[in-house]
Amino acid sequence: MKPKHFLQFKDLELSEFEYLFQRSKLLKARHVKREPYQPLRAKTLAMIFEKNSTRTRVSFEAGMNQLGGSALYLNSRDTQLGRGEPIEDVAEVISRMVDVVMIRTFEQDIIERFAGRSRVPVINGLTDEYHPCQILADIFTYIEHRGSIKGKTVAWIGDSNNVCNTWIQAARILDFKLHVSTPPGYEVESERGENSHLECFEDPLDAARGVDLVTTDVWTSMGYEDETEERTQDFADFRVDREMMMLAKPDALFMHCLPVHRGEEVEAEVIDGPQSVVWDEAENRLHTQKALIEYLLLGKISS
Repeated sequence: MKPKHFLQFKDLELSEFEYLFQRSKLLKARHVKREPYQPLRAKTLAMIFEKNSTRTRVSFEAGMNQLGGSALYLNSRDTQLGRGEPIEDVAEVISRMVDVVMIRTFEQDIIERFAGRSRVPVINGLTDEYHPCQILADIFTYIEHRGSIKGKTVAWIGDSNNVCNTWIQAARILDFKLHVSTPPGYEVESERGENSHLECFEDPLDAARGVDLVTTDVWTSMGYEDETEERTQDFADFRVDREMMMLAKPDALFMHCLPVHRGEEVEAEVIDGPQSVVWDEAENRLHTQKALIEYLLLGKISS
């Protein structure tokens, strides 16, 4: 039987996400109480990094250890990936030795090709196109604070990057509205924008008006550092500030996947203010990814 992968948010169905959110809540409660729970003893997670990370590595490694398994950290400098070995060959070998693989890499095609030859589940820890584990944590964080996200409205302000692309998929599956506002030249690609749950705005203030959640990301994602100066100018009017948050609902939340550049994509008073849930959001990467790994390896569990 072919393994189940999580390469894009749309790889799972609504019922599976509902289960994962419930499971994340339970696993988080156990973690808070320091109750030992180790269903993955003798299981191994291989973590392949071609892009640097703080939260992704810590959350996956700590999570696998807490579930009783072990995690191996691999980067392209330490493996044959950095010497040009075909990704299909790497997949054939690694998937015979471990139980699950997480990859943080560049083009989505790389992880798709790996998964195509893998004998075990593969998880997307980030690619240039998608970041499904981040949105899994973000939506769980919203549910924790405000309840179901169904029928709510989320505003994405900034670059139409991998996180934005994943919000677009999530809106369709979980049935909420997504407002996207980007500078000219950074719009959502047409094939990703064919979605009745999505509405694009030229003015970021219009996008934020009356929404339940405002979220953003850095103006310059990894791999685009040579565009930093140009992007700083292009995104100058797309900073999430107090004026923008005042246009959202009074109880609207603010999220950011981190790391943050205060004073650039978000005003310090916003990310450090009472509407911000960024620290819960970051922590929840641990709990939602534990639920995800458990599900991919063991299926649905009732206890």
